[in-house]
Amino acid sequence: MSKIETTQLTQDLSICRILNGMWQVSGGHGQIDHDSAINQMLEYAENGFNTWDMADIYGPAESLYGNFRNELEKRKGNNELEKNQGFTKFVPNPGPMSSSIVTYYIDESLKKMNVDSIDLLQFHWWDYQDSSYLDALKHLSKLQNEGKIKHLGLTNFDTERIKIIIENDFKIVSNQVQYSILDQRPEKIMIPFFIKYGIQILSYGTLLGGFFSEKYLNVDEPTRADLTTASLQKYKNMIDIWGGWQLFQELLEVLSIISKKHNCSIANIATRFILDKPQVAGVIIGARLGITDHREDNSKVFDLKLDQNDLSLISTITSKSNDLFNAIGDCGDEYR
Repeated sequence: MSKIETTQLTQDLSICRILNGMWQVSGGHGQIDHDSAINQMLEYAENGFNTWDMADIYGPAESLYGNFRNELEKRKGNNELEKNQGFTKFVPNPGPMSSSIVTYYIDESLKKMNVDSIDLLQFHWWDYQDSSYLDALKHLSKLQNEGKIKHLGLTNFDTERIKIIIENDFKIVSNQVQYSILDQRPEKIMIPFFIKYGIQILSYGTLLGGFFSEKYLNVDEPTRADLTTASLQKYKNMIDIWGGWQLFQELLEVLSIISKKHNCSIANIATRFILDKPQVAGVIIGARLGITDHREDNSKVFDLKLDQNDLSLISTITSKSNDLFNAIGDCGDEYR
């Protein structure tokens, strides 16, 4: 496999630029067998894919990570354990955010993940009308000062709210948002703001739940019954808003031409395209642990270099699409 590409998310936190996304273990992506999942996590770590993205609402994700850490320590010792980074999310229901509520949920995550301190805690808030998110951040910052959290990030916050958070003197290192060839909304107002304040992006949805692959090239538009995972259902809606199946086929055709030129997959092109964007620290690629394994293909991204001709070809198609910023709003607005 290719040499793993890493980056400094912060001065003291180096990450693999392809993160293992664990949404897929939360249901809607096939039945996950615990032992098979742990074994595959050990293989991921062995090959340098050692940065894990999960959430308190992703079913057994945090517990799987904790069990993986136990097994890794038993087999390889503490040195190997320290090479892995575990990122989780705090996704509370809107409402009053007391210190005891926030502390309870963070303590639960620490216990399940089998860590003393969370490398990156990414905070999500469902309702901007409820400004209690600022209270939650105050309590999270206190837990950070106590050492339970190393770094604070956000998930699916828009630029307007992040400005408010920065104005309230909270130190945020990253925001996790949807970002792909198809959905380039971060470039409108978020990335210019992030460049100014040194905030980085962790991107998801970059492969559209699997739609960016040879499997969907030159095929009829799938029906709802054909969309067998929660990811495919979600991103088919995004394709429809963006421009529809026919335009998406044109995009896949162009990506296929570029992928053949570089002797790699369509997924590799889609991933590299986003990794090369300003302020993008990493791309989260879902891992259906124990069901499928794309490590070898994903590693090809690290040797891939897109040239100006490739980017121009892609632009000839994306320029024909609807503007998702106008259609949906800023990053994360699809959830509110």
